[in-house]
Amino acid sequence: MITALPGAIPTKPGSATRPFPGIMADVVDKDGQTVADNTGGYLVIKHPWPSMLRTVYNNPERFQKTYWDPIPPIDGQQVYFAGDSARRDEDGYFWILGRTDDVMNVAGHRLGSMELESALVAHPAVAEASVVGIPHEVKGEDIFAFVTLEGNYSPSEDLDKELKQHVVTEIGAIARPGEIQFADALPKTRSGKIVRRFLRQIAAGQDIVGDKTTVEDPSILDKLEAEIRQRHSQTKV
Repeated sequence: MITALPGAIPTKPGSATRPFPGIMADVVDKDGQTVADNTGGYLVIKHPWPSMLRTVYNNPERFQKTYWDPIPPIDGQQVYFAGDSARRDEDGYFWILGRTDDVMNVAGHRLGSMELESALVAHPAVAEASVVGIPHEVKGEDIFAFVTLEGNYSPSEDLDKELKQHVVTEIGAIARPGEIQFADALPKTRSGKIVRRFLRQIAAGQDIVGDKTTVEDPSILDKLEAEIRQRHSQTKV
């Protein structure tokens, strides 16, 4: 429903562009108030549209609770919330930051993992990146990035600093990763989706809890877990 029309709407790399004609999209805060341009918030649809869902089969309560209750009514009318975080720029283009459960609250700032990962991958040294939040005593959450490098680059302290500064340049100082872990590979399902829940546990120094059989190559998890534990033990020393 937010999509570029070929030949009609100029694209911006990384942007979902503008809503389809007749789709009344907005970015609001938790109270339903429209947020300022380039400010992260909740993506909502404010008016009905063709082909919208009417309910969830045999579970209308879940339908109401999931899609309509999270954001209070705006001007007396309920709004549809699909669970995405987004921002809208000064040209009216929408940028999807990710699922709300993939959004970090760093010192009161909402940062989407998708936005951070895109900034990292924009650096020529980075082949792939996955970003998760870990608990932080002062900030609430801190940013922990797992990065795989292009073949002609090798991990180093200088590259670590360069990537952190690159994110600052792309997004802002609040988005500087607290830690970057270089990895040979990232844990993925057989369909190619990165398994974030395991990365969150590993980054926080926790034991991996969950079914590893969903990961195509579980040895990647074991290696990352060992590397992070060694890194934490060296930091404490």
